[in-house]
Amino acid sequence: MFRSAAAARLVQMPVATLRIWEQRYQAVRPRTAPSGHRLYTQADLERLQLLRALTQQGHAIGSLSSLGLEALQDLAGSLPPRAAAGTPSLPAVGAPLRLVVVGPALAARLARPAVARQLGAPVRLLAVHESLTEAARSALAGPCDLLVWHTPSLLPETPAELRAAQSALRARSVAAVYRFGSAAATAALASDRILLLREPPDDESLGAWLAPLQMHPSAAPAAPQPVPSVDTAPAPALPPARRYDDAQLTAIAGMSSTLACECPRHIAELLMLLSSFEAYSGSCQHRNPEDAALHAGLQQVAARSRALFEEALEQVARHEGLTLTPVGV
Repeated sequence: MFRSAAAARLVQMPVATLRIWEQRYQAVRPRTAPSGHRLYTQADLERLQLLRALTQQGHAIGSLSSLGLEALQDLAGSLPPRAAAGTPSLPAVGAPLRLVVVGPALAARLARPAVARQLGAPVRLLAVHESLTEAARSALAGPCDLLVWHTPSLLPETPAELRAAQSALRARSVAAVYRFGSAAATAALASDRILLLREPPDDESLGAWLAPLQMHPSAAPAAPQPVPSVDTAPAPALPPARRYDDAQLTAIAGMSSTLACECPRHIAELLMLLSSFEAYSGSCQHRNPEDAALHAGLQQVAARSRALFEEALEQVARHEGLTLTPVGV
């Protein structure tokens, strides 16, 4: 069961549109929880996805709202292949999604019980890779449903390595799970039919995002976009290197704690966010030397904050009796 905001995000439409369709046209009839929140089922999401695809083809929502599911499916089946491909459909209930994941930390999260509970079955991890380049050099015995790329930040252009990996793995669809990204970057990648998710703080939300997805067929790789030349500022002093990578922090975030406040998990999550923002600030495009200096300063602030929280994590680890292994040791 999904609340309005989650349902709207999963079917990729504004919450305001969802409410108009529900209240004015009775296009969908969600349940109402004792708290007053509207709750949508997977069947509701399937209907909404069909309605969205059909309205994008020019059909009026008023003429669609009274149609049953079978009639909507028949109408959607007549859509041109390219138009129908842009809208993910729902998986069979309980069918495991076959995933290839680029990013061991995200793969560890996807294997947790909370994700399986949202999906009705554990995901089937066909392969886990450290980088897109590594994934592009690999091969599978059969196609996968989804190639999931875990990245700290997004750039406006689709990486060529991402499309190469999709081709090598015969992935039917591609998703990027990210921590930071500009509106221009998310819009550009979404227009290239890459599914996007701002990395959620809890595993339940991650599973809820995957639950309705039966991925659309692959699209042709986009032509690489030229990167404009920019002025750069003098290189700042190198920030302190990370002591703990995402794999170890993800493991700590998933551990049970003797502290009621769950500080180890929160600190580990903060460290991953700070590390991602540090990398994101360093990769921001610079329009002039002042802009470059600003982002270099932001990167330095994030690095110093990260170093302080790494010290805090070590204090908490000693209290909890945890063993931490710094990167490179």
